[in-house]
Amino acid sequence: MRRVVKFGGSSLASAEQFEKVGAIIRADKERKFVVPSAPGKRYPDDIKVTDMLYSCYALAEAGKDFSNEMKAIKARYQEIIDGLKLDLSLEEAFATVEKNFKAKAGKDYAASRGEFLNGIIMAAYLKFEFIDSATVIFFDEDGKFNADKTNEVLSARLEKCEAAVIPGFYGAYEDGTVKTFSRGGSDITGSIVAKAVKADVYENWTDVSGVLIADPRIIKDPKGIEVITYRELRELSYMGFTVLHEDAIFPVRQMGIPINIRNTNAPEDNGTWIVESTCQKSKYVITGIAGKKGFCSVNIEKEMMNSEIGFGRKVLQAFEYNCIYFEHVPSGIDTMTVFVHQDEFMHKEQNVVGALHRLANPDVIDIEADLALIAVVGRGMKSVRGTAGRIFSALAHANVNVKMIDQGSSELNIIIGVENDDFEIAIKAIYDIFVETRL
Repeated sequence: MRRVVKFGGSSLASAEQFEKVGAIIRADKERKFVVPSAPGKRYPDDIKVTDMLYSCYALAEAGKDFSNEMKAIKARYQEIIDGLKLDLSLEEAFATVEKNFKAKAGKDYAASRGEFLNGIIMAAYLKFEFIDSATVIFFDEDGKFNADKTNEVLSARLEKCEAAVIPGFYGAYEDGTVKTFSRGGSDITGSIVAKAVKADVYENWTDVSGVLIADPRIIKDPKGIEVITYRELRELSYMGFTVLHEDAIFPVRQMGIPINIRNTNAPEDNGTWIVESTCQKSKYVITGIAGKKGFCSVNIEKEMMNSEIGFGRKVLQAFEYNCIYFEHVPSGIDTMTVFVHQDEFMHKEQNVVGALHRLANPDVIDIEADLALIAVVGRGMKSVRGTAGRIFSALAHANVNVKMIDQGSSELNIIIGVENDDFEIAIKAIYDIFVETRL
């Protein structure tokens, strides 16, 4: 089985972690293509190298001296090199970085150097070929990832090498200018590489043993998920799951390549398998719970709204004209509610209200702030009666007032709106009834 392996920042934060990674890779000869992140935190109060690079570049961009900050970054990498006892010097690479910082090469260039430099170390440590991602991963002039060209060039390049290290997080425009994915984008790079080599498995190694049913900051020691589908993870990632970047799903999904989330510090654990489809039933009715705070609802009321053709389009145009994304749009006979991110909406709220009056001529507009949205996701929900009722029962028992409930036709997920102050209470109540007590 051909495996592409990606390692997160916590897995590569120190020489000791590098050695764990090396042991994992050498344990399976099919782990031939490695995607490293930049060094993460060595301990809770430590600083990630990517953040160090951002701070360093901010000084360079402002025309200030950044030598001390660059010295600290060099020390982080040298500590890893010395710990691994490698005969390797990054002086030339750092000289280029400093030169480009002074030339104000851009924040994307600065951030990408964390992965670039760590990739050089990883390649030297494993004795694999190093491939600069800027030469094989491409973005168009609008900054959109060019999937077709990338797959063509990357496939041809990797076909010629037996084993390679391809740094995560970045690629380049047509002119060679470095462009990064959004934060956490090394997951995407791993997925792109897996597609290019037609991998059997994409292993994503991090500091947890797979995907958990709920946020461990809210639920103490939540149960793990053994198997989850792409669609389920997509829903959960969008609502706050952070184990895997949500956009990392698309390249492998097109090829039917499963993703295996594994723990670098506990490589014997099976982790979580992310697959296109499965006949395996979840241990619980739900697969996972996730959510976000910071939403507001815009409720529009108008008599006979249901008989006015184009009313919904007019309402959503008011948000479109003001460049505001909407999350959910539950509606009734004479009401329509639009949920939006509060921080995006609050500065444009009166512009939206004015546009709503001009376009849709509503009777009443009412805005409610400080709301949270919670997604309860599970492929097993559609075959179990009373799931929504159990959610309502659990929330009522916890004295949580439900502001909204929305269920898609796929019956894969149920979205609940609650007040921000009830967010954690609601998640605990839902987790308890489906996982702990399983009533």
